[in-house]
Amino acid sequence: MARKFLYIIAGIVVLIIVVLTALRLFGLQLSRIAFVPSEPFRAQPALAATVYDQPDMWIARPDKPGNPALWRPDGLAKADAAQSPAAVFFIHPTSYLAKAHWNAPLDDAEANDRAAQFVRAQASVFNATPNIWAPRYRQAAFGAFLTDKAEKDQALGLAYKDVLQSFDAFVAAQKPGTPLILAGHSQGARHLLHLLKDRVAGTPLTKRIVAAYAIGWPVSLRADLQALGLPACTKADQTGCVFSYQSYAEPAETQDVSAAFDAQPSLTGRPRGDAYLCTNPLNGGAQAASDIKANLGSVSSSADLKTGTLGAGLVGARCDTKGYLLIGEGPDLGPYVLPGNNYHVYDYGLFWANLRADAVRRTQAFAAR
Repeated sequence: MARKFLYIIAGIVVLIIVVLTALRLFGLQLSRIAFVPSEPFRAQPALAATVYDQPDMWIARPDKPGNPALWRPDGLAKADAAQSPAAVFFIHPTSYLAKAHWNAPLDDAEANDRAAQFVRAQASVFNATPNIWAPRYRQAAFGAFLTDKAEKDQALGLAYKDVLQSFDAFVAAQKPGTPLILAGHSQGARHLLHLLKDRVAGTPLTKRIVAAYAIGWPVSLRADLQALGLPACTKADQTGCVFSYQSYAEPAETQDVSAAFDAQPSLTGRPRGDAYLCTNPLNGGAQAASDIKANLGSVSSSADLKTGTLGAGLVGARCDTKGYLLIGEGPDLGPYVLPGNNYHVYDYGLFWANLRADAVRRTQAFAAR
């Protein structure tokens, strides 16, 4: 059994390396050939109304054995035990790299194993509370983010319907008045932003939000933020706010990413092209820049992604004028740095301890209101 597990992990590592190598060596055009599905989008029926009552539809939830969100890296103080009264809803990033379908089948073993790894590495930031929920959903394929085909929006729309349904089940499972932390990364952060617009803005839920961590996806200050029903996080102890950044080493090559994102429809219908929300994770948004001394600890993972160690901070951070988070030269964390010095894969790991402290601090401020 242990050997089989190691084979699975090794396969995940190899596949991710292949993806990133293709992006570096062959550029966008050949990456589209390799990853964009060639089949037409196939509409799928909505999930059963009670499907998210089933534990198997969750990667993480409090009663789930082997909950990956409860992982703790080596080096984290044993005294740091569960202490938060908040409930966490976490939306994992893209883990379906195949091009067979526009949306991941719920029973795809590789995508599910990879999603669990992401939950382990990222949602674990919030496990000062054991009340963490991370749904399975029919996520859009990796290739959907490499094309402008109409199928892209259809695939994202299907995925988002699952996210909404799982969120409604999550909220229904909580005791009235429970403080809520909402979080996601990459595709998960995109869905989170739409969820804030459709389920939180203008509703009583706004009063229960500790913070919304929409990390690894741009948030236009002019064209997106106003639709979310929550302001930007600008102070370390602020509650009911949106926390977002995208990590790049320097020199950062962000032009293509900015152009692609700014061309997409915004949440308010206004044109993008302005600056993005950039919350400095080292100070909770209180200042534009912090040096390495403010970094409470980054997680360095083993080559097989099986273990991780929390160590002295590797990087400082500052927000540039466009709203990208710049980390200086950038540490050697492995083969997953994307073209343009994009540390997207490491958005959480670089600032793991600071994000953990941030969530605890905001929850304490929420309780003291």
